[in-house]
Amino acid sequence: MITQAVQIAPAMISWLDLFGIAVFAASGALAAARQQQTLVTFSFFAVITGVGGGTVRDLLIGAPVFWIQDWRFAATCLVTAALVWVTPRNVWNARALDWFDAVGIAIYAVFGTWKSLTLGVPLLPAMMMGVMTACVGGIIRDVLAGEPSILLKPEIYVTAAALASGLFGLLIYLSIPVLIAAAMSALAGFALRAMAIWKGWGIPAYRG
Repeated sequence: MITQAVQIAPAMISWLDLFGIAVFAASGALAAARQQQTLVTFSFFAVITGVGGGTVRDLLIGAPVFWIQDWRFAATCLVTAALVWVTPRNVWNARALDWFDAVGIAIYAVFGTWKSLTLGVPLLPAMMMGVMTACVGGIIRDVLAGEPSILLKPEIYVTAAALASGLFGLLIYLSIPVLIAAAMSALAGFALRAMAIWKGWGIPAYRG
């Protein structure tokens, strides 16, 4: 039942994948911009942030690595890096990176779950692959930039990805149409992350 449901409208969701890549690539380029790096570093950060999570996902589920199979993904990252490079610095809000990340994790958590399900991964591991797809690229970006990883902060980040992927998996299990399930899930994940950015929401830390 789940496999049949996720086969619907693959072309539309694939275009969302490209959009998610562009958003994540922009966040990587903005991380390089904060440190006033070269265009080479902009490009590297954009690529590693854009494809990092999806690469780990594909390796774990035994799928061909997506950006090696389709040149559009690497090209999207490089073009995005160039656009950020030529854009005046004052165009970007101080928290633009956070907002790009918010959009990226919402879209990519859903896409990662969808792709895993289409390849026969069981529901729970597929949802976990969605979280990994959404978060790993940003974590790698932070490590390379020498910044504290969002993973180690109480601010809601991974939780928003988990909400998007978990809700998508649940709606698919309930036979909700794929595009409706994807839109609802991505909006829910984005809304949670947006509130974390806007209101400073976080989850309780261990206090011993």
